[in-house]
Amino acid sequence: MEHTALLIIDIINDFQFKHGKTLASKTEAISPNIMKLKEYMNSKNLPIIYINDHYKLWQADYNKIIEKCTNHLSEAIIKTLRPEKDDYFLIKPKHSAFFGTALHTLLSQLNVKNIILTGIAGNICVLFTANDAYMRELKLIIPRDAIVSTDDADNEYAITMMEKVLKASIYHTDEILNKM
Repeated sequence: MEHTALLIIDIINDFQFKHGKTLASKTEAISPNIMKLKEYMNSKNLPIIYINDHYKLWQADYNKIIEKCTNHLSEAIIKTLRPEKDDYFLIKPKHSAFFGTALHTLLSQLNVKNIILTGIAGNICVLFTANDAYMRELKLIIPRDAIVSTDDADNEYAITMMEKVLKASIYHTDEILNKM
């Protein structure tokens, strides 16, 4: 797994939208799984890359984005999964972590061949990122218990699409950690 990176998508979020409360609750539930993956990657000195919406700040400064997004819905999630000084942090203008970002160049510079995709929402930003990763011939590893969508059926459909169409390997977090 030496050529593997962990991507954490849109985890710094204000959840101030329709169904935001639902998504915040589900995100809080998966936070420990993302944290387990993050701790493992740190222990092996493997890259952790946060890719986040910019919240109209247009600055890749996670402290400013955290300040803007922290509220009663997001506080516990942000406290658990706050980026650390050695983590990479990119902002994105649209759904895919590749669109309009330096992600592809960063992954190439880091010699990454495999990506573990985590975050929210599974049926939108995670799926769109998975699609673009597949087009770039990266191997996809999806921990089904580290991505969520507002609707569980939509999340399962996204996981099915990633597995059947994008050839992603689908596991639970503990299975990934046991394989690594």
